[in-house]
Amino acid sequence: MYWKLQKKEFIKNAIYTFFILLIAVISTYYIYYHFQDDRNIDFNSESLDVTYRESTGDKLLLKKVTPVTDSVGLSSKAYLISIKNNLTEKVNYKIQIKRDLKEIAEDGCDDSLISEDDIRISVKVNKKASKIYDLVELEKGILLDDVIDALETKNISIRIWVKQDSLLPIGANMHYHGIMQVIEGDTSIAIVE
Repeated sequence: MYWKLQKKEFIKNAIYTFFILLIAVISTYYIYYHFQDDRNIDFNSESLDVTYRESTGDKLLLKKVTPVTDSVGLSSKAYLISIKNNLTEKVNYKIQIKRDLKEIAEDGCDDSLISEDDIRISVKVNKKASKIYDLVELEKGILLDDVIDALETKNISIRIWVKQDSLLPIGANMHYHGIMQVIEGDTSIAIVE
């Protein structure tokens, strides 16, 4: 009789444990995807779907003057973008970096902006090696000019930092406001859905 009661108690505890674990897994799933959706900001053009993986969307922000080497800059915060081609043919696209004039006007921070001469920027497409540029050297702000194959998705990471040989004083109250734009072909800019 004792074994029957113990077996019954064991089955009851196993059922309770199963339901508690099931509720925990389902709750974790919904919480994760709720916050993930809050971070992703979707844009699109004629044939590309563009998802900015940060809550700041297409905005770049460099908040402090700390000159660093390229190796340290490459380990800084990345701005992640996913670009998906919805067509069954290749599409040419560009990523352009430019000053966020709207944000600069709202902040009234013309006199405290980091010069583009002092900024380094890197771009990495999928698993390829990062390419590093001085921001001022980008022709018309074009960071990347590439082709995406039919129905392909590319994951791009962009990092921005103050270059090591900058003469700006460390810790100066200066910053940079920028925008990342994905341009399909030469004319169609991906916009918020």
